[in-house]
Amino acid sequence: MSSAAPRTTGPDHLWSVAEHLEDILATVRPLEPIELQILDAQDCVLVEDVTVPVSLPPFDNSSMDGYAVRVADVTGASEQYPAVLEVVGDVAAGQAELLHVGPGQAARIMTGAPLPPGAEAVVPVEWTDGGLGDGPVTGMRARALAPEGARGQVQVYRSAEARAHVRAEGSDVKAGDRALAAGTVLGPPQIALLAAIGRGSVRVRPRPRVVVMSTGSELVQPGEELGGGQIYDSNSFALTAAARDAGAIAYRVGAVADDAETLRSTIEDQLVRADLMVTTGGVSVGAYDVVKEALSYVGDEDEAGSGIEFRRLAMQPGKPQGFGTIGPDHTPLLALPGNPVSSYVSFELFVRPAIRTLMGLDDVHRPTMRATLTTGKALTSPKGRRQFLRGRYADGSVTPVGGAGSHLVAALAHADALIVVPEDVESVEPGTEVEVVLLG
Repeated sequence: MSSAAPRTTGPDHLWSVAEHLEDILATVRPLEPIELQILDAQDCVLVEDVTVPVSLPPFDNSSMDGYAVRVADVTGASEQYPAVLEVVGDVAAGQAELLHVGPGQAARIMTGAPLPPGAEAVVPVEWTDGGLGDGPVTGMRARALAPEGARGQVQVYRSAEARAHVRAEGSDVKAGDRALAAGTVLGPPQIALLAAIGRGSVRVRPRPRVVVMSTGSELVQPGEELGGGQIYDSNSFALTAAARDAGAIAYRVGAVADDAETLRSTIEDQLVRADLMVTTGGVSVGAYDVVKEALSYVGDEDEAGSGIEFRRLAMQPGKPQGFGTIGPDHTPLLALPGNPVSSYVSFELFVRPAIRTLMGLDDVHRPTMRATLTTGKALTSPKGRRQFLRGRYADGSVTPVGGAGSHLVAALAHADALIVVPEDVESVEPGTEVEVVLLG
């Protein structure tokens, strides 16, 4: 199970933003851990520390293509007075049997190859004549084209200190070290480290599966022709993309018409692939608010307090909200308003933290900071409501985008922050500090 029963209140209760979010996060529980192959675990959260079973690198190896030498044999070497050494053979990456480098000898060595016994340093090939006798070279010829390069003599034009161009065993991580801590989100660098230390699988919390569904008979799929009174469905695309950005595996369901029975049936069909469901539209007080009609009396008989509760929040945009659990597995469902900006703001405030909680992350919130308001007029907020305005943030200042209206879809595309006007403040003057939620 991924959820507990949400709390319920009377129909006249006006919820604060903090109360609603607290109820969501108290209800939603992190998903149960599973063992996954490391590529399948990308973007998942580790549930246990990973220790290093073998040092990395597991042996002293060369960090350059060049020659493995003894320090005494190249001391004082220069282009005028080069050190002339006998080449005893090649040492390539992955080679098991190693040559021994004795006094006056060198072994041609490749990047990543083990440092052979007797050798104390590596001189890059650019410091040598490459065995050709014609002065400094810029590289080695391919062994297939010039196999004789592994034998003969090489002139070395510079001296080298002990351990020069040698990567020491365990210089990256040592056996027994903690490679990754529980709670780490596995990105490409972490996947690389797991592979490098030989871990083929890890125990993680899986990425939550989020089903996004928009409602409204007026909604048309982008790319199709608009009819009279119709608009394109943008909400389901925005919220699906936002869910993926938050770390979820998100599934978009085509817009459902304003019919309660059709909506209930569609939700029941989608529960099989959902750890969290998100609907948008149909949660206000109109005669065609189908989500409210379809889900107001849907509950789980075996658990008190389950079902969907529709609430009024002291916020703008996004006053009408719905939240609860549904189905045999008590799947959390967040019902968001249908206005595009209200829907997106609601996602950032409530759905994104729920997704991050399902993932098992400790910090589920967007970063916030204080910024100076840059605008030609004061920002006002309805009395007793917390307002969230779109803005552009730069260098400690924030500028509103799209005005105070909650219907401006284009404003979302040009905003990278939410400006927070507290419910106890009716007006914020230019030049004052405000709280900013950074979206990018």
